[in-house]
Amino acid sequence: MRFTTVMAWLVVLAGFYFGMGYLLNGDGAAAGFGIVDPDGYYVVKGVRDLAYALTALILLVMGHRRALGWVVLADSIIPIGDCIAVITHGGTVGYALAVHGSAAVLVLLTAALLLRETAPAQPRPAPGR
Repeated sequence: MRFTTVMAWLVVLAGFYFGMGYLLNGDGAAAGFGIVDPDGYYVVKGVRDLAYALTALILLVMGHRRALGWVVLADSIIPIGDCIAVITHGGTVGYALAVHGSAAVLVLLTAALLLRETAPAQPRPAPGR
């Protein structure tokens, strides 16, 4: 196995580890993060959203539309999670659905449309003589 593949798996596993840590033990994960002032989490949210946007932009510009569809589908968890977070932490259901629910629907629709696209037809090789 390539070294870079091992490193890529470590990046993936670290993301799952830290993400699940916040979902299962938010206070413990927050303490381990190092931000004492709760306003610092605005920066965390902003960085998360920028990272998602850059990932999608790279795939879009490079023309990797099928990979983009899978990434957009996977990242639909962001507005879905945001919607749930608003509902369960003092926000109104109406607001959560209007803002984050509608974003989730748009993201899921985009993913579905990208994944439905068919690959361009490959030119057939000329018959041998």
